[in-house]
Amino acid sequence: MLIDPPRAEAHGRRWSHLVSDTDLDELHAFARSCGIPARGFEGDHYDVPEERYDAVVAAGATPVPARDLLRRLVASGLRMQKRRGDKGVARVPAVHLADDVVIDVDLIASARDADPGRVFAALVLVHDAAGDLAVVHSVWRDEWGAPGGGREDGESVRENAVREVQEETGLVLDGAALRPVGYERFRAVAGEGPWTHGRDLLQLFEAWVPGTRPPLTTTLDDTSDRRWVTPAELEGLCGSTFWWPLVDRVLNPPTW
Repeated sequence: MLIDPPRAEAHGRRWSHLVSDTDLDELHAFARSCGIPARGFEGDHYDVPEERYDAVVAAGATPVPARDLLRRLVASGLRMQKRRGDKGVARVPAVHLADDVVIDVDLIASARDADPGRVFAALVLVHDAAGDLAVVHSVWRDEWGAPGGGREDGESVRENAVREVQEETGLVLDGAALRPVGYERFRAVAGEGPWTHGRDLLQLFEAWVPGTRPPLTTTLDDTSDRRWVTPAELEGLCGSTFWWPLVDRVLNPPTW
């Protein structure tokens, strides 16, 4: 375990970065043993507030300069590539999808649109006026999730999101009002999906519709059911999916 000095400033405090240069599971276990909450994980490191620095060092973390920590993290292969300001949420290895497809996925929270040249699909967390969410059951994935799907030739990412939501739920969204909240980066391990090298991002948006639980309809057969759920019911349906940590981060943003 490596930790740099508490010099990064955010939220009125100074922070250190805690990393492993060998294994993320080891990092998670060490962080838990030090009482560092899961919300402190940023995809390849934990943020540690200044007042906990001495305790983490006493527990066995090795103090190193920030430049050495970054160099060793990069050399380990555990560095999560992301834009400045984006927040790594989780790295999920060996996700098994339908048709014997296996992927590694990075989940990244971001308030900015992902690079449109790399986006192959879009999903939307659609809220009604009461805070409930629209979900659909995907035939291909055989699971519940937010409405959305693959991007067609000539579509912008927002046009992709609006079309998919209308096809799967009947709800009509304003593309300009969609709020980007994160993206998933897919890295194929086995099999083929709708992503390719260089076109590997799934954009996640949030949107709101007026009224309470307006009717949901569909024009296609790629979903087998649709319904409105409370946030707690959404977790019950989707809490075991590989992408849930990103949605949970959006619905329950971390606070220190």
